[in-house]
Amino acid sequence: MKRKLIIDGNAVYEIDEDCMLKRKITEEEVQEERSRQCEEGQKSPLKDEK
Repeated sequence: MKRKLIIDGNAVYEIDEDCMLKRKITEEEVQEERSRQCEEGQKSPLKDEK
């Protein structure tokens, strides 16, 4: 498991790079599904998640 430490002043963050990659892939799949549905003229049942 890859991890990265981010030091910002007095705050320290540990980032799990494997988790972030998985999350990015999932978000890209959601965007692709939305695009596909828009092209077909359907309203996306997925809500905007930000």
